[in-house]
Amino acid sequence: MLDLTTRWSWSLPRVLHHDPLPGLDLALPLRCLLSRRGIATTEAALTLLEPDDLPEPSTQFPDLTTAVKRVCQACHERESVAICGDYDADGMTSTALLLRALTPLGANPIAAIPSRMEDGYGLNPGMVQDLFDQGIRLLITVDNGVAAWDALELAKQLGLEVIVTDHHSIPDPRPPMTALLHPAETPVESPFRGLAGVGLAYVLARAVAEQLEQPDAIAAARDLFCIGTVADMAPLSGANRLWLLEGLQQLHRSECEGLRALQRLSGLGQHPLRAEDIGFQLAPRINAVGRLGEPQLIVDLLTVQDSEEAMLLARRCDDFNRQRRDLCDAIEAEAIALVEADEQALPPFLLLAQGHWHHGVIGIVAARLVEKYHRPTALLAGEGNGRMRASVRAPNGFAVDTALKQCGDLLDRYGGHPAAGGFTVDAPQVHRLHERLNTLALSWLSQQGDGIPVQPEVLIRLSDVNWDFWHDLARLEPFGAGHAQPLFWCRDCQIVESRLLKGRHLSITLLQDAEQRRAIAWRWPMHQPVPERCDVAFQIGMNRWQGENRLQLDVKALRQHSSSVALQRGQQSYVAQRLGPSGLKLRNGDGDELEAQLMNNGQLICSDTKANHPQVRQLLEEACLGLGLRS
Repeated sequence: MLDLTTRWSWSLPRVLHHDPLPGLDLALPLRCLLSRRGIATTEAALTLLEPDDLPEPSTQFPDLTTAVKRVCQACHERESVAICGDYDADGMTSTALLLRALTPLGANPIAAIPSRMEDGYGLNPGMVQDLFDQGIRLLITVDNGVAAWDALELAKQLGLEVIVTDHHSIPDPRPPMTALLHPAETPVESPFRGLAGVGLAYVLARAVAEQLEQPDAIAAARDLFCIGTVADMAPLSGANRLWLLEGLQQLHRSECEGLRALQRLSGLGQHPLRAEDIGFQLAPRINAVGRLGEPQLIVDLLTVQDSEEAMLLARRCDDFNRQRRDLCDAIEAEAIALVEADEQALPPFLLLAQGHWHHGVIGIVAARLVEKYHRPTALLAGEGNGRMRASVRAPNGFAVDTALKQCGDLLDRYGGHPAAGGFTVDAPQVHRLHERLNTLALSWLSQQGDGIPVQPEVLIRLSDVNWDFWHDLARLEPFGAGHAQPLFWCRDCQIVESRLLKGRHLSITLLQDAEQRRAIAWRWPMHQPVPERCDVAFQIGMNRWQGENRLQLDVKALRQHSSSVALQRGQQSYVAQRLGPSGLKLRNGDGDELEAQLMNNGQLICSDTKANHPQVRQLLEEACLGLGLRS
């Protein structure tokens, strides 16, 4: 929940001058939403609602035929095959997927996942040598390996064949490997471009099962694909969207005993799951083990055949998840205390270091600080030998990977993508590093303006939030990366009841006209007052309680309601004020005013000829949005 008492930057959505997508059987606010997200035609919208069939994967992945041939050989010869995964949810579900798939197909797969604490990320030469000494002659990496130069060079020297399935950046030149399955190797417009590691593992397992004419052998593979894809926040488009839509319908009836045990512990019941059930209930329990314990526990959970043993393993995962929550809360409290103890102004880049912090959870806490302060943030924990290991998170617009590259001369190791990354650094370099990161972040911050951005997409009324609207909204699911859950907003609501719940959550009842709706503001700042009249930005959810389903507004931001809104165009400021039910007045900094009226047909009428200028017309339209005259 954002602290809006001192900082709020409200961004208006794009103006729509007509009824968007009129041929689509969907509520008008949702048609506006799709149009603002760049879906310009009814055909494109229908493709989102009902994705097209996928092309044959062998036409998309140049090395897939080679990989399938080698894995089929291993299945025919009952060969031992090492599956080298990663210790996050994507890597662990990928590993379990191939273990479950290749065993009934005839191979003898074994898991080889590095330890976060002892081995670090990905395939390394020590693992390659150990596996070769055990008699392994085929190794498949999942969610790692594409940049493991030393390990792949050693494998080549030893005669150990390696099939790499990975979605991280491909180095130039490419290390030696038997075959590579990578989204970047597919055609530019390929629906497979957004696959995470588990999606690539699914492509390989499915192709091998089809080649061996045993499709039933991978019955649980799509279930594990769903978990890993949502947990890794892969873009929910193309193949990801199609397979997730199909998989969510039967995930609650999974043949994977471990997934069913996790669902029971999470209280998800016997109804079809949604992507948010994975993201908020299942994935954290899986990720917690990789962060705090040994990932082999998750692999065992996702491959076990006995339901009682599955429940025992699931409870151990639950214990790790509780430990993870406690650690995160403690580190977050300590980090906030460090920030607020500093009497200087908040720096452009937050960098906080404590030797005793746990490597496995500092990334989660860094993300929380980004949400609270809207600053790129690095949390550093001690690694020993005078070095610190960091996790970095950042708001939209600040590229973490680019920033770390510009600091590369100060770092021992670094990597990441625009939203997140990590590095190791010698402790004496931390001060210089923070100075340089501050300089980079200041340049970015100067272009952002003041405040934490709140960017609702569609204006609706409380009366719109009903079960018909909910069912239309559900047609746009699953939501996730690249297709976010919509953020709606309402103007001029009255808060008729509010009470603070355990965990600092605020339960409120909103009133607009004669309509009331329940809402909850998560992690409400204790010192923040609750306005009696407010504008509210929210997502729409469903709360299941004692067998009853209720619609609920999940509040993301509240602000004191005002009959006017401020607009900015370059260096010029404007104030728009509502006049009655359909009129407005626009005033510039010199005191010049325009009045306009929104007609029933949606046309904006202004008698002043200045309104014919395109920029003035655009300002009037934005004023209509901000004042709630348009959706």
